[in-house]
Amino acid sequence: MEYIRVTKDNLDSEHICCAISNNNDVQVSSKKAWMSQRFDDGLVFLKSTERGKCFIEYIPSENAWNPLIADGYMYIDCLWVSGSFKGHGYSNDLLDECILDSKRKKKKGLCILSSAKKKPFLADPTYLRHKGFCVCDEADNGIQLWYLPFEKNTEKPIFKDCAKHPHIDETGYVLYYTSQCPFNAKYVPILQEVAKEQNVPFKAIHLQDKEEAQNAPTPITTYALFFDGKYLTNEQMNDKRFLKLLAK
Repeated sequence: MEYIRVTKDNLDSEHICCAISNNNDVQVSSKKAWMSQRFDDGLVFLKSTERGKCFIEYIPSENAWNPLIADGYMYIDCLWVSGSFKGHGYSNDLLDECILDSKRKKKKGLCILSSAKKKPFLADPTYLRHKGFCVCDEADNGIQLWYLPFEKNTEKPIFKDCAKHPHIDETGYVLYYTSQCPFNAKYVPILQEVAKEQNVPFKAIHLQDKEEAQNAPTPITTYALFFDGKYLTNEQMNDKRFLKLLAK
């Protein structure tokens, strides 16, 4: 497998999504706009030459859009291999390159979000354990922070208190989200329209900068849905899923 690094110079022409073939789709455009502003923060996006089937995205933890205390670590936003490309060692290729790059940059190790059991849009805990990662912190909603230190006795990353105890004081449905993956530019307006039609209180909070994201009331900032103050899910909703949720 051949890999290519996406940069400011080739971002417009490169395919970055595992599911959307149209490079001009509003969701892809939104993610690319977010990426273009993160490269100066140290964002790395390494992908296969195949269209969006294998990629890893990571950034120095100090610039990650998550409420972490992980100074000196590299934070992995996403490690993804899909469909027929699974089972060929491509995840290992991408992770190994991330490790080499992070060591060259004098990082203490890697960290990434997961959970005890596999959840949508989170790293597979079985794979992480196989690669030497272990849990270093866990939030009340079961979202875990995993880490791979490069040396023994390295200080462990932790969640900030706001993320460790996910809760908000607002009633109704409240969605926190970013322009990262899952791509939300299309589906958030759909939920807003469904909520309006169903006369359901709904508020969407689009996290617009690093500081907002690093102080969000949830370890997962890409998509975190609350109801009456309680965290519900990180699984992206379309109209059918949201209506099913409302019916409950």
